[in-house]
Amino acid sequence: MGNLENEIGEDATLTERAEVSLEDAIVKGRLPPGTKLRIAELAAEFGVSQTPMREALSRLVSRGLVNAVGQRGFRVAPTSAQDLADITLTRVTLETAALRRSMRTGDGRWEGEIVSSLHQIKLLVGRGRILKDTPELNRVHKNFHASLIAACGSPRMIDLASRLYDQAFRYRRIMLSTAIVADDFVTEHETLAQAVLSRSASTAVAKLSAHLERTYSEIYGAMPE
Repeated sequence: MGNLENEIGEDATLTERAEVSLEDAIVKGRLPPGTKLRIAELAAEFGVSQTPMREALSRLVSRGLVNAVGQRGFRVAPTSAQDLADITLTRVTLETAALRRSMRTGDGRWEGEIVSSLHQIKLLVGRGRILKDTPELNRVHKNFHASLIAACGSPRMIDLASRLYDQAFRYRRIMLSTAIVADDFVTEHETLAQAVLSRSASTAVAKLSAHLERTYSEIYGAMPE
């Protein structure tokens, strides 16, 4: 019985490792939208057997990053205006609700995390330059958004927000391929943080909604009704 439990535990660990590696490759564009995902090749590339790789692909199907194509295997989920509109609508609905809860219950420590994460953005981005798409920028930007809703009291809302951020990241890479001035990026986040810290719920929710919709509007134009 002990050996069986060890094997199950090892398979779970390998599946998680494969899932994280695949997710990273997809959201960062190393596996572009529409790419056919061959289990044997991926297993060899990431150093796991085919069973945990297949399970990892199935998990990413449930998370919207991979599509199962009948009996023909898996492909990286395509990008489209409809997909980003759906991601954005879900993010706005979820994150504004979580933000309202955080603003009602957040304490000084919560406020301090927001200030700290904003400071990290300022230090990294600087002033007067064109914004560069880097892993460090993604890390501090994601931390900032996570800090806004960290006091909502719902681990599931926080987890779902994190997953949706990652799904939207592929589109943010498209947006960041155009010239975005660092000053504008910093100011937008600074204004959002100030609204949240002032506990002005209506203002903060409006600013967060507009901020989340910006990626769509920069790429595809006005959000659909």
